[in-house]
Amino acid sequence: MKERKDSLYLKRTISDLAFTTINGLFFTVFTLLCIFPIYYLFINTISENRLVTAGKINLYPIGIHFQNYTALLNANELINSAYISVLRTVLGTVFMVLTSALVGYLVTQNKLLGRKVIYRAIVITMYFNAGLIPWFLNINMLGLTNNFWGYIIPALVQPFNIILVKTYIESLPKELEESAFIDGAGYLVVFGRIILPLCKPILATIAVFGAVGHWNSFIDSIILMGGEPKLYTLQHRLYIYLNTASNIGKIIQGGGQLSEADIASALSNRVISLTVAMVTMIPILMVYPFMQRFFQKGLMLGAVKG
Repeated sequence: MKERKDSLYLKRTISDLAFTTINGLFFTVFTLLCIFPIYYLFINTISENRLVTAGKINLYPIGIHFQNYTALLNANELINSAYISVLRTVLGTVFMVLTSALVGYLVTQNKLLGRKVIYRAIVITMYFNAGLIPWFLNINMLGLTNNFWGYIIPALVQPFNIILVKTYIESLPKELEESAFIDGAGYLVVFGRIILPLCKPILATIAVFGAVGHWNSFIDSIILMGGEPKLYTLQHRLYIYLNTASNIGKIIQGGGQLSEADIASALSNRVISLTVAMVTMIPILMVYPFMQRFFQKGLMLGAVKG
């Protein structure tokens, strides 16, 4: 009997070891596949520009330098676009989080007249919308085109975020609010001193959503800020550089005649595009790891109820 148990234990150990090894190899390869695009982009930004343009940088950098990054500091339009992107991300995220928290709290209050109707009206916008053209006409009518607040105001109310906050607040003990009301506190006091501090995990979660969305967005910049280059975001600038390099590349492949200045511009745009793309990823790569623990906890707790 003892020998049989030892045999079963040995088989189980071998199978566990095999599973652990295969599992480890799979996730190691998967991680490398996820990291390689970022690594490839980085080595192309620090390698010799002539070799980068020729497409000869694949696995390791050649002629390492950081002039591409220092050159960005001298590009006024890029500095301005970076400022707009940072300002938009910070203000947009803060206002969106506060708005989502307040609306999410209000729709949990049974005393709110028409609470269910308001909540359903918010949710239904996740499934139906008027389309791009009516949206643009509405934004234009409100005077938000070529206006920095065109980035902020349309993104204040996010139905999905409100659902997460509402669900999270409903999971909190009602006794906390009731005891505060008995002590004479009003709704704003309860919201500011009790609800907001307890909602840090879910607020951190929607803050990640909002920050990533604002930082990566460029469609609204293209549509709304076409007449105001000073309000272009960093992603919009990157789109312009990529477009320019791509168009000139197509002309070259098609046998078109270009001046040396145009070719030099194409080479410069390619290198700048890679460098700007790398720079635009750095803030998210730096912020996300610190928000990860709040992100996971908040998302799970905010999705417990329907």
